[in-house]
Amino acid sequence: MMVKVGVINVTGYVGMELARLLHQHPRVELASITGRSAVGQRLGEVLPHLADIDLVIEPELGEVVLVFSALPHKTSAEAVAAALELGIKVVDISADFRLKDAKDYEVWYDFAHPAPQLLGEAVYGLVELNRHQIASSRLVANPGCYPTGALLAIAPVVKQELIEPDIIIDAKSGVSGAGRTLTLGTHFAEANESVSAYALEGHRHLPEITQQLSVLNPALPLAVTFVPHLVPMSRGILTTCYAKLKGVKDDVRELYREFYRGEPFIRVVEAPPQTKQTLGTNLCLIYPTIDLRTGRLIVVSCIDNLIKGGAGQAVQSMNLMLGFPEGMALEGAAVYP
Repeated sequence: MMVKVGVINVTGYVGMELARLLHQHPRVELASITGRSAVGQRLGEVLPHLADIDLVIEPELGEVVLVFSALPHKTSAEAVAAALELGIKVVDISADFRLKDAKDYEVWYDFAHPAPQLLGEAVYGLVELNRHQIASSRLVANPGCYPTGALLAIAPVVKQELIEPDIIIDAKSGVSGAGRTLTLGTHFAEANESVSAYALEGHRHLPEITQQLSVLNPALPLAVTFVPHLVPMSRGILTTCYAKLKGVKDDVRELYREFYRGEPFIRVVEAPPQTKQTLGTNLCLIYPTIDLRTGRLIVVSCIDNLIKGGAGQAVQSMNLMLGFPEGMALEGAAVYP
């Protein structure tokens, strides 16, 4: 029996990737899609590459067991609360349930959270760290794309307290990470042949990163510097993390392999990875190494920001929530070059 699922706001980049992945899923039926700017149109009229999905974009969600909300922050929280009241399980793609303190939304997202009573219930959807909690949850907060790459890169050494508290995270993202809404900074003539750092005063994903690292090791008094960059490519995130080791360890790669042993979407690799090696996949490639001159750990990770950093790990969570094999519909190889 197929399980009916839905996508709220299918016309955004992550929403359309969700539709593509769900359409090829052998155990679910994509039964309902919404999109505020395209109500009443067939999906193939709005997104021709998804013309095989014979659905009309509706103003309201239909009858489903689980829904993905790909709405912008604040708006998503309202839709999520309404779905939960109807007994529908939710994977929220926005940031609205990632942070545990409602006051953080006023500081980092400039709005008063409309459903603070749900923040404690929401499970952070990084499967590699929260698999069992996700499986039993009715509300999963899908991680941000930058935090996904950063947390997977640094989690093993934070968990085992093998580094000093001062961590630097340098991350470079393709333009799709900014969403589909047009802005001057993502205009082709502005972004092409240029690399720029931004949000040096504090990016919205910083409290998410620090919160989850603190969950891994509450005893480690972290000081995290996070600097994101925009690079002229469509998709992908390359993250480089730096931290001082507590003693030089020549077996750091084996430590990472042991930490992620059995994880279907983590690869600890033998050479620095490239974003194209993850294009279109739910993989995270991780390369840890040590600068022996300084005793500093350097960890490079690569993900596709729209798959492992978005729709892919959302489907990974859905599979757990519905009792399906975790990797179902996510096993495809990278599109290369």
